[in-house]
Amino acid sequence: MAADTDLLAGPTLAGAAPAGTGLAGFTPRAAASLGDVLLGSRPAGHPDPVRIEVAGDGAALAAYRALRREVFVAEQGLFDADDADWRDDDPRHRVLIARAADGSVLGGVRFGPAEPGPDIGWWAGSRLVVRRGDRRGYGAGTALVRAACAHAEAAGALRFDATVQAARETMFRRLGWEPVGPAEVGGAPHVLMRWPVGRIAALARATKASLGALLDGLGPGGAAPGGAGFAGDDGAPVPGSDLIACCDAIVPAMVERDPEWAGWCSVLVNVNDLAAMGAQPVGLLDAVAARDASFASRILAGLRRASQAYQVPVLGGHTQLGAPAALAVTALGRCAAPVPGAGGRPGHRVRLTADLGGGWRPGYAGRQWDSTSGRPGADLRAMLGWVAAARPAAAKDVSMAGIAGTLGMLAEASGCAAVLDVAAVPRPARASAGDWLTCFPGFAMLTAAPPGTPVPAAGPAVSAECGELVPGAGVGLRWPDGQLTEAVPGAVTGLGAA
Repeated sequence: MAADTDLLAGPTLAGAAPAGTGLAGFTPRAAASLGDVLLGSRPAGHPDPVRIEVAGDGAALAAYRALRREVFVAEQGLFDADDADWRDDDPRHRVLIARAADGSVLGGVRFGPAEPGPDIGWWAGSRLVVRRGDRRGYGAGTALVRAACAHAEAAGALRFDATVQAARETMFRRLGWEPVGPAEVGGAPHVLMRWPVGRIAALARATKASLGALLDGLGPGGAAPGGAGFAGDDGAPVPGSDLIACCDAIVPAMVERDPEWAGWCSVLVNVNDLAAMGAQPVGLLDAVAARDASFASRILAGLRRASQAYQVPVLGGHTQLGAPAALAVTALGRCAAPVPGAGGRPGHRVRLTADLGGGWRPGYAGRQWDSTSGRPGADLRAMLGWVAAARPAAAKDVSMAGIAGTLGMLAEASGCAAVLDVAAVPRPARASAGDWLTCFPGFAMLTAAPPGTPVPAAGPAVSAECGELVPGAGVGLRWPDGQLTEAVPGAVTGLGAA
């Protein structure tokens, strides 16, 4: 169409994905920040910048919808009488509008969950419109698209689609969008396009990508730490014994900010590491540094409370005062036949077993889910014993790489790739898909096992099959329409197959 308007006009559900849209189909790129896009831009030769804002009142929404009818019904004839649909009545959908310097509405766009059901992180943009006569001078369409991408990612979207007029495909490509396949709206040719959300891949790179090079040759005989079959595992079998040893340090900034929580987490992460290998914890060693005795006591209060809840004694350690805050804990456990993270094979089913209780830790919303600090000790210990009872082929405790990144670590160690069925992942109602797949979830175990493997009870934790291991490398997200989007493009740690 000749008019530079209906960039996101029609339906947003995709058909079959073309070649190249699977595990290696997209190159993740960071969305523009909210601060960058809300002020819009000042195109060359134009005296006034455009301002992008959330349509926060009825008047703004009415102006936006009136502009849509003027363009999509009267001008372009894409709809017979009205362009309204279920998305206009869905309270989860957001509308951004572009205002000129005089306050008038130049255009707008809406976006939200792509389907009427539960929000699983699949979002779509639609009804992008710019006022006739102002479609090139202000750059409003470009600013609205950038703002919608940033808002969608901030809301936890992991897939963001749009059905774009064929004539506007080049513009969207310049903004970083990728074509998926042809579409049609009102008889006019369109293209289904997708914004490559890179949140999961970025987290994996930031937390795990350096490990392979750093740890090369550090283990016994010049191998990777952990020994044969256990490279990159949560714990390390001690040669010549049934002991499993693991060690975790807490980020110093977290120790300074929330010392009691840091003390609790120092136990939590270690007993989870032992549990992932099917080991029974037998004791802890702690190393604490603090500026004074008062601060050290706060760290140790959290550690002591967790030690008592999990019934794992502190066997010894080291305490240093007059030093910057630091905390590291070593844990020992026993297991005659530890479960490796590398035991998965193509065809194995992936299962997430997680405690969905609790909520976001204050000060760490979207990053740390606290399901454990309010649980009775009996519940905590019941969850710890689940891997030992289930005896899967492979198991990994979900770490700071998040659910998807940790699944990538399990797949990498097993010499294969993984596909995660987003809609089947157990998730708390108060966590968005993007936050849940990238946060530290308290207690969560990823396992791989042949189809039909019996599944024991996991105390208060919820357990569900939510994917599979496949040939290849990396992690893909599979959506209800059958499409795959890339979450992790390849190896997570660089340690390779164990």
